Amino acid sequence: MLFLKEIRDFIQNFSYRNDPPELYEPIRYLMDLSGKRLRPILVLLGYQLYKDDVEKILSPAVAVEVFHNFTLMHDDIMDNAPLRRNMPTVHEKWNNNIAILSGDVMLVQAYQLFLEVENQYLKEILQKFNICASEVCEGQQMDMNFESIAQVKEDEYIEMIRRKTAVLLGFSLELGGILGDASKEDLALLKSFGENIGIAFQLKDDLLDVYGESEKFGKQVGGDIIANKKTYLLIEALQLSNNNEIIAQKLNYWLSLKDFDKNEKVKNVIEIYNQLEIKSLTEQKIKYYYELAFNQLTNLHTKPEKKQNLVDFVTGLWYREK
Repeated sequence: MLFLKEIRDFIQNFSYRNDPPELYEPIRYLMDLSGKRLRPILVLLGYQLYKDDVEKILSPAVAVEVFHNFTLMHDDIMDNAPLRRNMPTVHEKWNNNIAILSGDVMLVQAYQLFLEVENQYLKEILQKFNICASEVCEGQQMDMNFESIAQVKEDEYIEMIRRKTAVLLGFSLELGGILGDASKEDLALLKSFGENIGIAFQLKDDLLDVYGESEKFGKQVGGDIIANKKTYLLIEALQLSNNNEIIAQKLNYWLSLKDFDKNEKVKNVIEIYNQLEIKSLTEQKIKYYYELAFNQLTNLHTKPEKKQNLVDFVTGLWYREK
């Protein structure tokens, strides 16, 4: 994958502080897990649209990845997630308090990495990053709020994942464009492009949580169903089941249970999803956002050949299995 080796080498060679080891070992552990490195790759792809010396901006690109992993470390605690990238989550391997504190240090480290950019870009980048980081937290709070709301509308869900997931992809591309001296018009297009692929990316995550393979997906398949998580799939199923009393009763039965066999619940809810053709509906929504993004890409003021790496990378995200 383009730029993946450069990013991994930078992360591998990065020097952390060491004392106390309980604070820093979880950071190394999480950062060394084989993630997609989607966000730093997007930073470099955004930059390459305008300039070629991508090695100059590896530090801010990795800053985005460090921030992303900070959010994962804390999100996994809130979600009580057992696995991350097919390995035990930090709070499972150590404990909640260590995961919270190590995550805090990661946020500090992200800012330290941003300080490596040239002064002419620093203020704009930090201002935009702060807005983005706040929106990520807002999205996470909205996600948690949904847990206690009986009915969540589709547009509310899309706005939640826009903030929680998509804005960081938008910022990643915009960051590359800022460092590449892109025009204001192009920066707006890059940000919007990134947010649209981010929404599609999260919708695909929702789909893979139900229909993916655990070994490929790297997380517990069916975890969203077990937790009654308000994903796009469940929201659509609740809406469509209003037209079928039998399906509605069965779905609400599984959602209402406090004590249940996890495998049995996942199996039965997937059967309901299949009856309502939820998989196909989700795939259509994913396609909508990817096509929206690609339409925006045509308006960027850069040569078509410069866009090809970005097109190829995003197309790979569309058809991913993990």
